Amino acid sequence: MHHAWLSLGSNLDPERHLRAALAELRARFAITVSTAYRFPAVGFDGPDFVNLAAGIESDIDAPALDAWLHALEDRHGRRRDVPRYSSRTLDVDIVLFDDAIIDGPGHLQVPRRELAETFVLKPLAEIAPDLRVPGDGRTLADLWSASPDHATCFDPVAL
Repeated sequence: MHHAWLSLGSNLDPERHLRAALAELRARFAITVSTAYRFPAVGFDGPDFVNLAAGIESDIDAPALDAWLHALEDRHGRRRDVPRYSSRTLDVDIVLFDDAIIDGPGHLQVPRRELAETFVLKPLAEIAPDLRVPGDGRTLADLWSASPDHATCFDPVAL
């Protein structure tokens, strides 16, 4: 079994899309879920996102999981004909996968660069504070405590 750590987000009817995505993840994988939080959009002006993290046990490798998550996004109306930084119904990314460092195929990158972003790091550090980042060695708790947003309060969102 593999352990994958995911970031999930939405800013278009986010509660509905994230609840549905979590239901599909729970039907396929053993899963641990963080609190969902409201964060401002990054990279564009748009509605706030609701973001959370999930840890899953997966019987498939990272490229196959990435394809499965891509199909999950598509089932929830994810548009790919718009700018990268834009509103979306669902965004699900593999942030960490076992202790692997992966570059490809396609856009698959582990650890994800977005791990440095508050909307990814805060929820992940909540559910896996002692997890060490491959190639870096610091724990998620270390990274979160060093974040400039560490003392900022973010609104939790019930799903």
